[in-house]
Amino acid sequence: MLARIRARPTAALALFLLDTGFLGFACWGGLLLLGRDHSVSPAALLFPAADLLFLYAMGLYRREALVQMGESLGRVPAAAGAAGLTGWVATAILPAPFSMPDVHLMFAAAVPCFAGAGLAARLVLHLLRLKGAFRRRLLIIGAGRRAWDLVWLLGHEARTLAFEVVFVHDDQLGELDPRLAADPTHEIIPGLDGLLLAVRRRNPDQIVVAPDERRGLTMEGLLACRMAGYPVSEYAQFLEREIRRIDLKRLDINWLLYADGFAMGTLDRFFKRGLDIVVSIALLLATAPTLVVAALAVKLGDGGPVFYRQDRVTRGGRVFRIIKLRTMSVNAERAGAVWAARIDRRITMTGSLFRRTRLDELPQLFSILRGDMAFVGPRPERPEFTQQLAARLPLYENRHLVRAGLTGWAQVNYPYGASLNDARSKLSYDLFYVKNFSIMFDLRIILQTLRVVFWPDGAR
Repeated sequence: MLARIRARPTAALALFLLDTGFLGFACWGGLLLLGRDHSVSPAALLFPAADLLFLYAMGLYRREALVQMGESLGRVPAAAGAAGLTGWVATAILPAPFSMPDVHLMFAAAVPCFAGAGLAARLVLHLLRLKGAFRRRLLIIGAGRRAWDLVWLLGHEARTLAFEVVFVHDDQLGELDPRLAADPTHEIIPGLDGLLLAVRRRNPDQIVVAPDERRGLTMEGLLACRMAGYPVSEYAQFLEREIRRIDLKRLDINWLLYADGFAMGTLDRFFKRGLDIVVSIALLLATAPTLVVAALAVKLGDGGPVFYRQDRVTRGGRVFRIIKLRTMSVNAERAGAVWAARIDRRITMTGSLFRRTRLDELPQLFSILRGDMAFVGPRPERPEFTQQLAARLPLYENRHLVRAGLTGWAQVNYPYGASLNDARSKLSYDLFYVKNFSIMFDLRIILQTLRVVFWPDGAR
């Protein structure tokens, strides 16, 4: 029997479709007010397209924005304003057919209409969630520590916002986790006999194999479920797909060995390098005045050097000299390399501002043009720390399969940290990026970097 399609739209996808529909309605109403001639102008599409891009860039489709919607609603008008301004500038400088008359009227109408459309879409999504939409039924094989870890991670990080979970457990699969046994909301089905019948009664959207002890697991029951059309996933595969990182706590090297990914062809490298050059030159041209003012502020602050050079590690473990605006006092590390602290007295007054706004990172664009770095990749770490972390964290050297990056998947998902646990968490995102690299993935990370710049999370 062919496997049935059991995937359900995520809340993020549903919200994107709602945004598109409400934006289309807002644009249609605005164009009617401005006159029908504008309805055939491609320029009219620049405004809603820009709004969708800014909604994504500001993190409004991320899990935390969907779960705690009230805290993120203030970004909707900001996205509308940025989209209106972008559309206005684009229609002013682009030639026909992207230009349009009375563009100032379109800008004036777009900002409040887009803000209202975004708020309306999120209200509808909230009502749908109250009705139980976007919940997925999950059947987990095993109810031990691995299953507990799975449920905990899904509850805090998964793209799917809510699950209805049923466990199937047998003593041969390991000990029952007492935290699962003590929770009355968790149904635990004893024994693996009649697995297909139990699956048909619950009709799960996904079966996840997550026992602590695999030697007690027989494949016949799972194969029968698979042949009946129920998707079956291994723990690491399913978790990677849901939390968008590789769980290092219970990583199975065998799974990593046979899983897809970790392949970047010559064409991929060519397009990635082209993207690095184009984006870096564009940013240098756009931020040159800001960079000059920031350099003067550093010099006038204490009279010390404007730039700070330091050894960092990039692809293949090669060491290069990174250049940044100086944010610490002169000779801040006379005693040797140390981790940054949350309250670091070595940071100057201007340096604190530059770190929060990421202005100190701008000179790294020259490192990208030289080929030492990429625009997107793992954070370039110091050789002293790299040696320490590689000795304590399995697979740490694999983050050097690609060039170090000015921004990256770990940087947009995890607040800046300076400890072994922070390094382990960031490594889980770096490995996911290296495993799943694509140009579209790079573009998504570049867009999401805007959120980190304007709403910094623990920058140091």
